[in-house]
Amino acid sequence: MPAEQPSPLFPAAAGARGICPEPRGPSLYATAPPYQGGDPGDYGRHLAKVARWSEEAGCEGILVYTDNSLLDPWLCAQIVIQSTRALVPLVAVQPIYLHPYAVAKNIATLSYLYGRRIDLNLVAGGFKTDLAALCDETPHDRRYDRLVEYTTIVKRLAAGGPVTFEGEFHRVVNLALTPRVPAHLAPRILVSGSSSVPARSHAGVP
Repeated sequence: MPAEQPSPLFPAAAGARGICPEPRGPSLYATAPPYQGGDPGDYGRHLAKVARWSEEAGCEGILVYTDNSLLDPWLCAQIVIQSTRALVPLVAVQPIYLHPYAVAKNIATLSYLYGRRIDLNLVAGGFKTDLAALCDETPHDRRYDRLVEYTTIVKRLAAGGPVTFEGEFHRVVNLALTPRVPAHLAPRILVSGSSSVPARSHAGVP
């Protein structure tokens, strides 16, 4: 089977597969406190407390940031899950840190272990010093092109796969995800950015 090329359009025809639940109106997300050093136990307890406060205040989820100076957002998301009844971790994902398969695997694993939804906040850029340290010299707008490919693979894996995809930045062949993400726990995916490029990128994810 030939590799599938990225689609330029997000709007899907009736019956097309997608993983994002139908919108139910605005969703309120709190933000997790940033790690600033100090005793690790203190931070873990503080994060758990903020997560509980957020849930009690009526938030649907909580954003867990990512950059070179912060703790791993997936491990922090696990603290959020263990400390609340239904609060959804909105995990920030920078493509330079993880292969898209690793992101899908994290979603599937946490959903399987805890029966909870995990949402994603896709981040194309970051601090210039962080990107320079990782030798990521991809131009600004091209990082969003990379994000489209990255998100496409994550979405299709979470939707069930197997996935064959060949793009400019990413290529996978007959890649499957185990365990599968239950349909009712399908992640919502948000794209961060302050220019018009993120909106165009989100529209480019099939």
